[in-house]
Amino acid sequence: MDNQQIAADLFSAFETGDMDTVRQLCAPQFRARQNLNNEFDVETLIQFSQAVSAIVKDFRYEDIIRSATDSGFVEEHTVRGTLPNGSQLTLVACVVADIENGKITRLREYVDTAAAAGLSAALA
Repeated sequence: MDNQQIAADLFSAFETGDMDTVRQLCAPQFRARQNLNNEFDVETLIQFSQAVSAIVKDFRYEDIIRSATDSGFVEEHTVRGTLPNGSQLTLVACVVADIENGKITRLREYVDTAAAAGLSAALA
């Protein structure tokens, strides 16, 4: 499987709530960071994703720009959905991933924290 397909499968799994696929795509030593904050493992990423999916109706990725790199992939997308207070979530993100032997080993996500404020408040 090529790096673009791995990216497509990962974000499709997040969108549909298929956390078994997320686990299968990630290496045992997987580590992730958001906006250069503390590193976390795949189970923490899954818990966060499930928490977001539980409160954001119509959670989806749009405006996807995906590129394979020699060591993984880069994807820009807009996260959209409806927050519990009825407001619309529109959050642009850039995700950079490292892949070794067909498995994601590192994931670095960069988001606009001001645009994420509504989501952060809903998760609190």
